[in-house]
Amino acid sequence: MDELLTNINGQSKGPLSRLIRFCLENRLVVGLFVVLIVGAGLYVAPFDWDIWGMPRDPVPVDAIPDIGENQQIVFTEWMGRSPQDVEDQITYPLTVSLLGIPGVKTVRSYSFFGFSSVYIIFDEGIDFYWSRSRVLEKLNSLPAGTVPEGVKPTLGPDATALGQIFWYTLEGRDPDGNPASGWDLDELRAVQDWYVRYSLLSAEGVSEVASVGGFVREYQIDVDPDAMRAHNVALGDIFKAVKASNIDVGARTIEINKVEYVIRGLGFFKATSDIEMTVVKVNDNVPIYIKDLAKVSYGPALRRGALDKGGAEAVGGVVVVRYGYNPLEAIKNVKDKIEEISTGLPKKTLEDGTVSQVTIIPFYDRTGLIYETLGTLSTALSEEILVTIIVVLVLVIHLRSSALISGLLPLAVLMCFVAMKAGRVDANVVALSGIAIAIGTMVDMGIVICENILKRLDEAGPDDNALDIVYSATTEVGGAVLTAVATTVVSFLPVFTMTGPEGKLFKPLAFTKTFALVSSIIVALTILPPAAHILFTKKVTLKRAKRYVLGAILIVAAVVAAKQLNWWIGVLIGAIGFYHLLRDRVPKKAQGLLPLLANILAVIIVGFILTSHWLPLGPARGLVRNIIFVALMIGGLLVFFRIFQKFYEQILAWCLAHKVLFLSIPVLLVIFGGVIWMGFGRVFFFVPQQLQANSVWSKAAHAFPGLGKEFMPPLDEGSFLYMPTTMPHASIGESLDVLQKQDAAFASIPEIES
Repeated sequence: MDELLTNINGQSKGPLSRLIRFCLENRLVVGLFVVLIVGAGLYVAPFDWDIWGMPRDPVPVDAIPDIGENQQIVFTEWMGRSPQDVEDQITYPLTVSLLGIPGVKTVRSYSFFGFSSVYIIFDEGIDFYWSRSRVLEKLNSLPAGTVPEGVKPTLGPDATALGQIFWYTLEGRDPDGNPASGWDLDELRAVQDWYVRYSLLSAEGVSEVASVGGFVREYQIDVDPDAMRAHNVALGDIFKAVKASNIDVGARTIEINKVEYVIRGLGFFKATSDIEMTVVKVNDNVPIYIKDLAKVSYGPALRRGALDKGGAEAVGGVVVVRYGYNPLEAIKNVKDKIEEISTGLPKKTLEDGTVSQVTIIPFYDRTGLIYETLGTLSTALSEEILVTIIVVLVLVIHLRSSALISGLLPLAVLMCFVAMKAGRVDANVVALSGIAIAIGTMVDMGIVICENILKRLDEAGPDDNALDIVYSATTEVGGAVLTAVATTVVSFLPVFTMTGPEGKLFKPLAFTKTFALVSSIIVALTILPPAAHILFTKKVTLKRAKRYVLGAILIVAAVVAAKQLNWWIGVLIGAIGFYHLLRDRVPKKAQGLLPLLANILAVIIVGFILTSHWLPLGPARGLVRNIIFVALMIGGLLVFFRIFQKFYEQILAWCLAHKVLFLSIPVLLVIFGGVIWMGFGRVFFFVPQQLQANSVWSKAAHAFPGLGKEFMPPLDEGSFLYMPTTMPHASIGESLDVLQKQDAAFASIPEIES
């Protein structure tokens, strides 16, 4: 051991060695660094944590990455006009005008009955809001006559294709929450348009609230051609009269007795009678009113869509999140706003005495899918920590090293969250998968360094300096660990060169895995050595009173951890606390067995926690069967590794003595893997056709067709999306009838919720 220390001390110290030495000699600085990482990580962690009212700015989190184009939408309404008229007079002029905007890659346009949609696709490097300002600038500078008079193109909401995060309906409910009738579709639509929509728009992070379904109430004037002919009135005269009358006018002020009064002419229509008394023209000093020429009534406006729920027509809305805002936070703000306005929604008393109040009922909420996405990382991290504890306890037989490695793993993940926030990488199922994939490598680094430190400490003499031993053990493997991580990081560099949808899909994974690996190497080389020096070399002897106090503090901390974090964390901390409380009651002869007994007890406790948390066979099989399965699976693997570790020298000697025979095994594995991946026929394409014409070849080609390919990963949201299609000429009434019958049939299935 002295020779090893002499050789290491004699070597020229590189930057890595100096960094490790600095961290070992300045443990206070390292401790402050750990506190900084924990605080910053908790501040930006994407999880929905409420840490004692601590203000937080979490990483934006969504279910899936947004792989859509960098686009802006220009919407133009021209009611009553055919698609061809819209195309000729609106869509085409706008398309050719918008092509000249800087950074535009292409423009796609669609013409429908009564409206036009123009999609402006920008280059990926163009800033989202810069592109919006350029589009607005172009729309405001269009030459006169570009679009018909009275037509105003509008820019769509500042959102993306994945911005629809919350759908809801307006329904009548009694005080017990049961469905109650009494509300017409036009009443619900009026509440949605004039109250609910504006209230939800005020929620932070909401870009647009679009109304869906129901009928928009409007005044309808049904003219009588015979009456118009009799009074010599043209249709244009009625248009002009109604337009000129539906307005308030001002006439300055008048002063009476030193008091100034504002003069106004009130003309806004507030009832059908106001329209009926509108004068169209005067014939021989006799006024001709609207009521003489037409019938005025309330009616529904022309609609091009409807909303159905469970086979019945409904009224609702869709909430769209603003670009760049945290969808999870936006949904929370919307729910808070709904709770705020729910008491002010209209209510009425039905004939049977039931009080029916308009209630906002969500029927699509992305929160569940987002929480499942976060649960992917949370579950992987929790189970990886538990498995790490078991593996280190069984293979290394050292409780403190397993606790150290498992404790530093969340620290590296928190550091990764800080990097994600700084790098503006949103948390989604692909990005968080990068962290989950890197967890195994993160644990490996800690195991390698800890095992080497323990090995060098066991070989050291009683007079050797513990800090120098930890330093030499860390520097001995630190370079190799750094090189191994660097090669993994470099292998992901081609992913960063991807562009288009594939780049948006896979870049977050490459970023998060790189962040996780870099964070883990920082933790392993700067934080782990000082922590190992404290835990592995310090023989702390506490007096009985202090030990009791420490045990009591740990038990209290276990209760807090069980409530605030996770119950199994509380169990582990509580077990350590009880160990300190009961240590004096153990006979001195048996105290030498305490470390081994503690390891065995820890394996049993952690195995039980892992089984109850994982339940690989499912909850229906019971906890006992799951425990047996986990014990056999993990125990079998660990026994295999133990046997392999014991006979490794003999196995290595045999492989070196029989190189050709041994190397044939990996060659066969590579060929077999290629057959599974590419297919039997593609791998052995060089075989002559005469040899392929047999049943054995056909069966092999059928058994190994190759792996399928799919761009997007499958996501099981627990629901099916059914999109019926009708003939293009089908009316909205026919389409709604088909939709209602299909929805009613689906709703009759007991397993379907909505």
